[in-house]
Amino acid sequence: MILYNNTSGQLNQVKEKPFKLEREIQSIFENNLQDVMSLQLVKSEFAIKNKRIDSLAYDKQTNAFIIIEYKRDKNYSVVDQGLTYLNLMLQNKAEFILTYNETLKDTLHSKDVDWSQSRVAFVSPSFTENQISASDFKDFGIELWEVKQFENNTISINSIKKSSGAPSIKPLLENSEKLKEVKENIKVYTEEDHYNNGSDTSIELYEKFKAAIINLADGIEIIPQKFYIAFKKGSNISDIEMQKKGLKVFINAKIGALDDPKGLSKDVSNIGHRGNGDYQIQIENDKDLEYIMSLIKQVIK
Repeated sequence: MILYNNTSGQLNQVKEKPFKLEREIQSIFENNLQDVMSLQLVKSEFAIKNKRIDSLAYDKQTNAFIIIEYKRDKNYSVVDQGLTYLNLMLQNKAEFILTYNETLKDTLHSKDVDWSQSRVAFVSPSFTENQISASDFKDFGIELWEVKQFENNTISINSIKKSSGAPSIKPLLENSEKLKEVKENIKVYTEEDHYNNGSDTSIELYEKFKAAIINLADGIEIIPQKFYIAFKKGSNISDIEMQKKGLKVFINAKIGALDDPKGLSKDVSNIGHRGNGDYQIQIENDKDLEYIMSLIKQVIK
């Protein structure tokens, strides 16, 4: 990425200012973890079984632990390290729960954690093509984040997305007894997983709403989760739960914050529900699509 200052129509390139220490990268992420990755910091420099985890975080949307590792050099294998850390987590669940409760003064139970959504995030100024290719599996709980620093105190952060045709990693783990826990327990969800809960009618309806939502603003991401498909721009703006006869659409706003003159949305603030936000709309056709988009647009920042 090349950045420029625009001074009266004259572009001047802003030079990259390389990080001197991994600790600099770590401080930036840990101090801004909620804004950058929508995660809660649990503990910095978490030591377990003779290994040191740079940052241990928790994702309240997926109810899962996230391990974050920071790298300045390129001489490491994201696959080997990622699998090692996932295996470490799955074999030491009690220690992760204990650390969460002791550090955050909270009460988290193992049954409340979705261990299948555990993942590892590597953060580095750059990744090689081999590293990106090696981690490009649709069901591999490893994320790559690029971070760069520039001389005008600007920081760019980019999450490297998996390719649309990414294969499954399961065949590569078939003969590994050591990684049995990872093979059997880690699950990265896709839109196709949710299609199994729908019908031809609801899938077609979903595709219409999906296209409309991603056209509301630049940079909206589609992140399939266990119970719903999330649409994010920084944080979740809307979630869609697939059903046989239609869709449940959730709008991520606190009750009272949404201007809904037609009264299509239902208050679910005091009702158990899977999506984010206090508003839910049951949809069986697309006649109110444009109006619903006007509601979702209210929560886009």
